[in-house]
This record gives sequence, structure tokens and C-alpha cells, in this order.
Amino acid sequence: MRPSVTLKLATSLDGRIATASGESQWITGEAARLEGHRLRAAHDAILVGVGTVLADDPELTARLPGRPVDQPLRVVLDSTLRTPATAKVASGDTLILTVSEPAPVGTARVERVAAEDGRPSPVAALAAIAKAGAASVLIEGGGQVAAAFLRAGLVNRIEWFRAPILLGGDGLPCVAALTLAKLADAPKFRRLSVEPVGDDLWERYDVSPGSD
Repeated sequence: MRPSVTLKLATSLDGRIATASGESQWITGEAARLEGHRLRAAHDAILVGVGTVLADDPELTARLPGRPVDQPLRVVLDSTLRTPATAKVASGDTLILTVSEPAPVGTARVERVAAEDGRPSPVAALAAIAKAGAASVLIEGGGQVAAAFLRAGLVNRIEWFRAPILLGGDGLPCVAALTLAKLADAPKFRRLSVEPVGDDLWERYDVSPGSD
């Protein structure tokens, strides 16, 4: 069975995840980041692209004050195995999915999956994640990964934290090009709720009924 997919976004008001220079920590505030950790704890796996690993060297762990948390599987989409052996995700329970010949990366598990446009296929990635025992996946970045799963119609929910700042058109978008031919082809979602969290806004969306 294919895992359910939640896309988590932490952006400026104009949907940017970083400045033109790549600075991204921290766009949203502490309260929003805590909710992000709760979302991590509620999912079986966290997925990012190698660009996020190279830019931020994230731990991709769920950290909640006052209590231990069962840690989700960490998944990295890495077409050409650029994840450094010294990266925080290169040890522990990490699955690196590549389209290249598998090679050791720290103590992470490395698996080759089918390619799509030179990158790991989203469908193949989810199959590998399901094989690893995960039934739910939280996508945390970056824009290319978000666009790939949206184009494939695989995103079931969006959790969007929007900070009250503007980064402008030269900032990095939260979703890369979707190559839409017409408006009717756009992925469609229905809003579930909007609520303040600290100084930020937390918007929740489910995929619209009938969407692919």
C-alpha cells in the first residue's frame, strides 16, 4: 500500500523558502517550529532532497520538550550520491534513494530506484519507503522534491506555515516549476483550517476530492 504523503512548507508570505543567497534559518518562529516537530513525530518517515542536506545539514529528528519520541525514518532523494559521509543524516536510521550505482554513505542504507527525468521517481521512492515499513511520509524540502510529488499527484495533505515577511521574486520558491499547460491542470486542494501560531499562520489543506 502506498504511504500517505504530507507536504510541509515553512515560507514567507510570498511562498519563498530562502533568500537568493540560500539563507533560510529561521523564516518561521519558534512556535511554528515546535508544531513542525509534532508533525515529524506523527509521521513514519521524513523525506528531503539532497539539496536540503547540502544547504542545511539537518538532523531530521523529532524533538519535543519533556518527552522521548519514536524517531521517524529519514529519507534522502539523492540522484548522484552527493550526501557527505559527515552529514547528520548519514548515520542512524536513514534511507538514501538514488538512481546511481549504490555506494556507501556513512552508515545509511543506500538503494537504487527507478529514475524519472534523471531523479528518483516519486512513485518508486514511495514504494521503497513502504517496503521499509513506513505508512506515512512528511516531505520537508526542497522545491524540486515538492514539485515532483505534486506533478505526480501524490500529495495528500499540505501543512503550510507562513511567516509575516516578504522575500521577493529572487528568493527560492517553495515549489519548483510544475510545467502546467493550463489552469485546469493545477493540483487542487481544499482548505481545512487557518490559525495563528506565534507570529506565523498555519494553513492546512487536503487534496480535493477527484484530484489525481
